[in-house]
Amino acid sequence: MTRAVWGLGMSVCLGLMLAGSAGAGEGIIAPGAELEKLSGEFRFTEGPVADADGNVYFTDQPNDRIMKWSVDGQLSTFLQPSGRSNGMYFDADQNLWTCADAKNELWKIRPDGEVTVVVRDYQGRLLNGPNDLWIRPDGGLYFTDPYYQRDYWDRGPQEQDRQAVYYLGPDRQQLVRVCDDFEQPNGLIGTPDGKTLYVSDIRGRRTYAYDIQADGSLTNRRLFCELGSDGMTIDDRGNVYLTGRGVTVFDASGQQIGQIDVPERWTANVCFGGADRRTLFITASESLYSLRMQVRGVDRDPWER
Repeated sequence: MTRAVWGLGMSVCLGLMLAGSAGAGEGIIAPGAELEKLSGEFRFTEGPVADADGNVYFTDQPNDRIMKWSVDGQLSTFLQPSGRSNGMYFDADQNLWTCADAKNELWKIRPDGEVTVVVRDYQGRLLNGPNDLWIRPDGGLYFTDPYYQRDYWDRGPQEQDRQAVYYLGPDRQQLVRVCDDFEQPNGLIGTPDGKTLYVSDIRGRRTYAYDIQADGSLTNRRLFCELGSDGMTIDDRGNVYLTGRGVTVFDASGQQIGQIDVPERWTANVCFGGADRRTLFITASESLYSLRMQVRGVDRDPWER
């Protein structure tokens, strides 16, 4: 059922701490903007992503549903059950790809809700649990596969020998493990030119940058920042947004330039949405928040190329 929920919104005190050289973090948040709680009726929110119109889809994972927050402030359920979907991303054809945690799969969901299971395993063994994904401009897809034991799983122990990042080419024919030198990979995001991939090692408390090669391989691993992240996004200035204890913002050189405090136990993920892509949407514990920005999102616009 769809209903207007703007009345649930409330302004929340916003803390933004700027660091680095003069002006490095200035102008990110819109003047006078405050963090707004849009709704708090969920059990645990994750995986926000905007479609071509700027509507934001996100998961209420324990309730096994994908929610939709429309550009005109309507909240509705897009899909339930949803395979316990976690991280999500839209492709150029407006199919919604999800990390379906219930059976450790990768799904493609058509706009009409029809589900196709694209990946079920790697080399005949169950994946650990696909967690977050990003689709590069040519359609190639990367996802992280950490292992978090779930009480709703009906499976045996971990079958993969690594917690890794995988690549699925545009033809969707072959799944390739492209890097596995992490304690526990989680959030990831790529630059809109398709040249750089950021991957968080959340247990290792670090985020790394890689050069993306045409065949999907990743080279030139380098430390981006000494902070892990659950989810990630990027803006049109190349700033990278990490989540966990609120939202921490780094410029493209890896220097911290801002901190957005969120009054919840855990901030899971973040994306830009709205018709102009200048609203930051934040999934945090039982809630969904928004914040008007001066910068514009680019991570969720694979169709604009």
